[in-house]
Amino acid sequence: MIIKNYEELVEVGGKAVEVVLKLFDEGIRRADPYTTILEKVRIEDHILSIHDVKVDLRDIERIVIVGAGKASGRMAEAIEGILKDRISDGIVLVPREEARRLKHIVLWGSDHPIPSERGVEGARRIVDTVSKLSEHDLVIVLLSGGASALMPLPYSNIGIDDLRELTEQLLKCGADIREVNAVRKHISMIKGGWLARHAFPARVISLIISDVVGDPIDVIGSGPTAPDTSTFEDAINVLKKYSIFDKVPNSVKQHILKGCRGEIPETPKPGDKIFGKVTNIIIASNRESLKAMSKLAKTMGFNTLILSSTVEGEAREVGKVLSSIAREIYNWNNPIPKPAVVVSGGETTVTVRGRGLGGRNQELVLSAAKGIDGLENVAIGSIGSDGIDGITDAAGGVVDGMTIRDAIELGLDLDEYLANNDSFHALKALRRLIYTGRTGTNVNDFQAIVVLDNRI
Repeated sequence: MIIKNYEELVEVGGKAVEVVLKLFDEGIRRADPYTTILEKVRIEDHILSIHDVKVDLRDIERIVIVGAGKASGRMAEAIEGILKDRISDGIVLVPREEARRLKHIVLWGSDHPIPSERGVEGARRIVDTVSKLSEHDLVIVLLSGGASALMPLPYSNIGIDDLRELTEQLLKCGADIREVNAVRKHISMIKGGWLARHAFPARVISLIISDVVGDPIDVIGSGPTAPDTSTFEDAINVLKKYSIFDKVPNSVKQHILKGCRGEIPETPKPGDKIFGKVTNIIIASNRESLKAMSKLAKTMGFNTLILSSTVEGEAREVGKVLSSIAREIYNWNNPIPKPAVVVSGGETTVTVRGRGLGGRNQELVLSAAKGIDGLENVAIGSIGSDGIDGITDAAGGVVDGMTIRDAIELGLDLDEYLANNDSFHALKALRRLIYTGRTGTNVNDFQAIVVLDNRI
């Protein structure tokens, strides 16, 4: 069991909470980078099979492994275990504390979320490695969340300090990940399809663990092997939309303006011949984890529904919606009858107005608690699949029909905690926080509604 305080949570919340925790455990395990590679990649009689793609290794002279991401180190370990001495060279950029040398692949320590010179050097080595390849070679790219920061390679006229400053401004301005990456791609020599161009004419297969809602391959890790539909003009529009165009470093501003004037080439676009040699495969995602959670629930005797894998919006409002679904099932057996499990996923947001401590998953469940007050054998949980929720050491939280009663007994005003964005301390006092530690993967967040009946 990945959840460290499983027994305490079950003691407090009972059977419905136990089911929620088992579902979360299954969802995280389904996204494990090591086991996912072992499931998706195999070799039989000189044929390398990756998902539904087959490569005859007798036609391949060299196999090179490159990539970046917080889960890509474990992906590299698994792929090396499969390909063994067939690997000619490899470098994968990982968080600095995970740096080490495998037999054939260097796990190069880089930095996240603010890029560093160490990351630039690693990205440069990746480009140098793939640029030497021919049409008879194969590049396997391992991508996961965090790749954008871990694998920075700005144009030579943009220094690392300017890149750091830009990154901080983009992360704080309120832009979504697609907007942030539209800017990142246009100051990079590796993002936005450029890695695929450097590797051409070699065959490229990218194995991707998606940390972006909806799984857009051009956004995950800033799409180093995907065609880019955004433009320099889009990058300027993002900077102006969030009123930071006049605040970004001058080197960045001048670079993007030159791009708009056609003095710097655009990122590789759809239809470019280089992408005829590229296959992008998502091997783990929020939806795949939700499917695994739903399958487990069915084996436990539940009626199941996958509500959505693209849940977004204000966390507390999503919590209210989930509690209303739980009530509907409890009272009317709709949209599915009891015993019921409804799972969903995505990434909500929190508008911070108070000075408390918390995260989007904790705020979601604290908001949901009032809506299921008094409902016996009902629980709602929400968890970050990476084991991190906000700037806390908790992964998320779980509430049930008795949570409000417990809060009253403890003298806690949950509305006040919500108003102060202090979900962490409320759930800690209620013993409803979920702890996993870092899970080594990231496919966004999971939510689960469990409504029991007397048969389970």
